Amino acid sequence: MKIVALTDETKKDLLDKLLKRSPSNYTEYEDTVYEIVHNVRQRQDEAVFEYTLKFDKFALNAGNIKVTREEIDEAYAKLDNALVEVIKKAAENIRAFHMKQLRNSWFDIKENGTILGMKITPIAKAGVYVPGGKAAYPSSVLMNVIPAKAAGVGEIIVTTPPGADGKVNPGTLVAADIAGANVIYKAGGAQAIAAMAFGTQSIPKVDKIAGPGNIFVALAKKAVYGYVSIDSIAGPSEILVLADESANPRYVAADLLSQAEHDEMASAILITTSKSLAEQVSAEVDAFTSELSRKEIIGKSLENYGYILIAETMEDALDAVNEIASEHLEILTANPFEIMTKVRNAGAIFMGEYSSEPLGDYFAGPNHILPTNGTAKFFSPVSVDDFIKKTSIISYSREALEKVHEDIEAFAESEGLTAHANSIKVRFEEE
Repeated sequence: MKIVALTDETKKDLLDKLLKRSPSNYTEYEDTVYEIVHNVRQRQDEAVFEYTLKFDKFALNAGNIKVTREEIDEAYAKLDNALVEVIKKAAENIRAFHMKQLRNSWFDIKENGTILGMKITPIAKAGVYVPGGKAAYPSSVLMNVIPAKAAGVGEIIVTTPPGADGKVNPGTLVAADIAGANVIYKAGGAQAIAAMAFGTQSIPKVDKIAGPGNIFVALAKKAVYGYVSIDSIAGPSEILVLADESANPRYVAADLLSQAEHDEMASAILITTSKSLAEQVSAEVDAFTSELSRKEIIGKSLENYGYILIAETMEDALDAVNEIASEHLEILTANPFEIMTKVRNAGAIFMGEYSSEPLGDYFAGPNHILPTNGTAKFFSPVSVDDFIKKTSIISYSREALEKVHEDIEAFAESEGLTAHANSIKVRFEEE
């Protein structure tokens, strides 16, 4: 891995390079995606079936688009029983964590005759997109469906591409079943996003779409935003490890590689105050990479977006951490909890040498669908809040309104909105 001194210039260069990975920069695919979305909106099932045959090589139709109970049972039979139990344990942890996020409606009743409040309502229908092929991750199914279920969403549908044989990844089916999805459809890519956004004869329109996908899925979510809500437009995976001389270089190297193996666009960054640690981690990365199954992907990821930055002070290191605003942040220092209090921007924070990033990916309970590409400065992990909506409640008695009606009228008239003012004034015109 590249070892460089952390300076204002190297930090700026790194940020510029990382931001280029944003899906918003891949404009060359937008016309293709918009054509697919428009076609599905106009021709509905017919277009979905055509695109599935073209891209997934399967003859989809109204009779086979929905996954049957028999197919789900077959998926259970294909998976090792021990893995099914692990998925169930992970689901329990994820469900318990997200149940703690539930909110209640609230009302503030005053003696002066005013009632103000907030009504919390789950969205009616949610759609969860699940990639297929090598990118089929049952853990992401749990992370999307379970928060929606915890929020009280009435209907949760899953769309995922079939193989050429019409089968769906068994791990996806088992995870969706355990998480509580209501129905699973065999549709993938931008066409599946469009189908959930606008509805077809087979796939119902939803209120919100969540779930990861390739660049075409990401751009399709961007294209339908406003017709439906979306969770985010996710970029490539990333990890940042903040470490001092107390860190175990072998652990640091292993954790960096846990994200570099996702794809060639993934980033893995170490920021440390120790030159000795930096050199040891670099050597350990080389040793690990030569043994790992995805070493070609790891090699390209590290070549493009792998950095070891040596900071003069921990304050300088923290400044860089907050500027990068990484999806995953590991703190491997002598005092991780103290350091954590100074972190403003990160998708998820892992503290201590036994809290490596895959713990969050699979099992601990907090959501692993996190803001990427610096968006942790203003976005949050997927949560129950993503599947609820809030409605303001306002009730004034005549007596309460009488005390303030002239103030409201004056404010409205100052903006030139005389009808607004009149709406208040008519209630007291006899005076």
